[in-house]
This record gives sequence, structure tokens and C-alpha cells, in this order.
Amino acid sequence: MARRYWLLKSEPTAFSFADLAQAPDQTTHWDGVRNFQARNLLRDELKRGDRVFFYHSNCTPTAIVGIAEVVREGYPDFTAWDPDDKHYDPKSDPDNPTWYMVDIRCVRPLRRRLSLDELRATPGLEEMVLLRKGSRLSVQPVTAAEWQRILAREKQPGG
Repeated sequence: MARRYWLLKSEPTAFSFADLAQAPDQTTHWDGVRNFQARNLLRDELKRGDRVFFYHSNCTPTAIVGIAEVVREGYPDFTAWDPDDKHYDPKSDPDNPTWYMVDIRCVRPLRRRLSLDELRATPGLEEMVLLRKGSRLSVQPVTAAEWQRILAREKQPGG
């Protein structure tokens, strides 16, 4: 099966790319997703070996800051069952899980941050899910062509 590409959003005050880089084995579970569409992607679509753009959201500027890799495919998000966890969901049942997560591993930081404004100005990214009006999902597909354009943009002087 061909590698697929994704974008995962995180607020850097909640979990940053630097946090991922400093995690044991530079690996963590991507937990706490509480949107059904994003859950379905985590559960059914993200596969071991897929690459991920790590996107810092709700900060200035919002930007793609690094690359990670999926190292474990979707499995039940156990934080939903922990009443002391901020992602606790009393309706989630361990015997019939509602929420899922994947494990990701740090690959590398980008050579430079690619802000949302710069991405919007990059030819070939006009249809990227991230750039669509009203797009708020924390888990988004990225096409192979978009992935390559972003990697090429990373090598160019700041925009």
C-alpha cells in the first residue's frame, strides 16, 4: 500500500513539536481527538509509515513546524476512560470505544516554519484541506502533490 500523507494540528501550549521531539523515543500517542470525522480518519485511514505534517494551531503565526511518522495504527483512546484526564468522556465504553488515537514519531523539524499565510500564497495548494474556508479538523489528509510542494517551499527563502 502506498504511503499517505496527513496534517495533524496541535496548540503548542497543549503539545508542541518540541514536546514530541523530547518525548521518550521521540514518540507519543495522538490522543484527545473528540470529533467524529477526525476520529474516523485516526481509526480507519492513518497507517503505519504514513507521514504527517505537524501543525501548530491557535498561535501566532499558525504554521507547519515539523514532520512525523505514524508508527502505530488506530487503537482505542484510553484517555476517554480516565476521569482525571482532560479528555475524559463518560459516554465512551472500553468494550465499545468511541474514540481512537495513533502513535506518531518525530522525523524532523522543518528547516523553517511555513505559516498559514505562506501556504495560502503557494501555487498548487489552493485545494489543500487546511486552506479551505471553515476547515477546522485536527486531522486532515494531504495529497502527495501537496506534500511535495510544501517540502519544496520549505527549501525556499521565507515568504
